Amino acid sequence: MATLWTSRSAQRNQRLGRSVIRELLKFTMQPDIISFAGGLPAPELFPTQRLQEAACRILSDKATLALQYGPTEGYLPLRQFICDRMCRYGIKAQPSNVVITTGSQQALDLIGKLLINPGDRILVEEPTYLGALQAWNAYQAEYIGVVSDDDGLCTDQLEERLRVGPKFMYVLPNFQNPGGTTLPLERRLDIVRLSNKYGIPIIEDDPYGALRYEGEHLSPLVALDADFQTTEGLNGHGFMEGNVIYLGTFSKTLAPGLRLGWVVAPVEVVDQLVMMKQGTDLHTSSFDQILAHETVKDNFLDEHVRTIRKVYGERRDVMLAAMARYFPSECTWTRPAGGLFLWARAPEWLDTAELLQEAVKFKVAYVPGFAFYSDPSRGRNTMRLNFSNALPEQIEEGIRRLGGLLQTTISRHNRATAVISLSKE
Repeated sequence: MATLWTSRSAQRNQRLGRSVIRELLKFTMQPDIISFAGGLPAPELFPTQRLQEAACRILSDKATLALQYGPTEGYLPLRQFICDRMCRYGIKAQPSNVVITTGSQQALDLIGKLLINPGDRILVEEPTYLGALQAWNAYQAEYIGVVSDDDGLCTDQLEERLRVGPKFMYVLPNFQNPGGTTLPLERRLDIVRLSNKYGIPIIEDDPYGALRYEGEHLSPLVALDADFQTTEGLNGHGFMEGNVIYLGTFSKTLAPGLRLGWVVAPVEVVDQLVMMKQGTDLHTSSFDQILAHETVKDNFLDEHVRTIRKVYGERRDVMLAAMARYFPSECTWTRPAGGLFLWARAPEWLDTAELLQEAVKFKVAYVPGFAFYSDPSRGRNTMRLNFSNALPEQIEEGIRRLGGLLQTTISRHNRATAVISLSKE
């Protein structure tokens, strides 16, 4: 008798679902669709030649090392490079605090595996990163949402939620996905202070921090927490004995196909994550780690990031200007200072998931906002728009199409509402 595999699945799998974004990409890859759906970096900016040259050197000079098994923690020169680079932002880590992961998505999964018991409550921003919800749903997490505004998580509502006793907080302070928001320094300090007051740790996810197009750099939570620990006399080292686990990635600054991320954490957490990872994939690809290190060294990453900032900053400006021209006055949106996304809001009655079916007919796509909420009944009138993976002329045309559809839909609704109102008089 053939096995009925669905009946053999673990109960925790009942909460899993396909990624809305990954499913959207199946048809938005069609050449005639202008897609603002994925969070894809611009492929024309991949440092292809530099990577090719590095790969040839590796296979000539370091083939044995690159093609062999490696330590679970990751390639030491790459971990040291990450530490040196993070030091610019006030993060004073040692390689012993760093684990290289197969993309930051694996980092989220490993954190879930390590920290989450079925029914544990996780405090998240509303909206929040879809990939984190997917990773932690597998471990049967529950969620406590804190509303966000155009400056990110509203910390005036945070203490009430922390009293409920979440296992940890998950925060994206820089150019948040999906909102594009950036937490001001005052709110960052609030989060650190309340984390210490209630003894609730923070997972700080920072995939976009290097992609700032305007304004001044703001200290990451992990650095602020280290300062707080030292000022309060809670430790004598000033770093990595506090309440923050920090996540980073090369996906947005180098190439997502390399699948290279990292976790920065206290040594005792790193030791546990290493055990989790050994049960998952033994270690991240040796070749990819060495390839990344050969590519980014000698200040190349700084030069490359400057190019990315210039191109993406221009594309952001084109999208914002086009939305001001073509979107109805009933719509509002965030103005990101960096990153890859902005967040648009339509009137409360408009369901952007339903509107997407019409948008695809006009050959334009986005991600409906409900996908970024733990409760899919929330955010039904919102959408995430990506500006990094379309040329300026495509952005202009795509926003024109989407704005026209929104104008038509809202006008039709207003006329119908007026008719109903007249009929009642």
